[in-house]
Amino acid sequence: MSSFVATAEPTKPQTSGSPANTAIVQNDGWFPDIDMDALRASMRLDGTATYERLRDATIDAIASVNAELGAWQTAQAAAGHADLSTVPASSIGGESVQLARYRRAVFNLAHADLTERYRDFDSTKSGGQKAEDLEMTICEARRNVRWALNDMRGLPRSTIELI
Repeated sequence: MSSFVATAEPTKPQTSGSPANTAIVQNDGWFPDIDMDALRASMRLDGTATYERLRDATIDAIASVNAELGAWQTAQAAAGHADLSTVPASSIGGESVQLARYRRAVFNLAHADLTERYRDFDSTKSGGQKAEDLEMTICEARRNVRWALNDMRGLPRSTIELI
């Protein structure tokens, strides 16, 4: 027996005459804004994740990442850096690696959150197996968040301690 599952392309809410891109989540001014279309493409999210759920996950990810980087941000601002793009860092592809790392942290945290929410969609035996398979995806996304944040702050990616 075969099955067919169709997922619709996500739709964005229509705004009457608003020139602002509704797919952009504005940040605090020091950290960059987040483009949800870029997040969706980078994390290979299909239409299963609605615009509203993606926006909620993105806002939560931004808030969590900003909170974790709060002390580091304060130190950078005290050193005279007006925003993340002015923090000294190498540039790859015409962009500061710090911007890429910040996006990586936010994108992966939003992806992990959405994956956790959707893994219990199907309660059949095959659905249970799929939920177990998604556990690795969630763990890898959270690991990528940790690595991106540590790389931004210049910390080692792992801590090894002998007991």
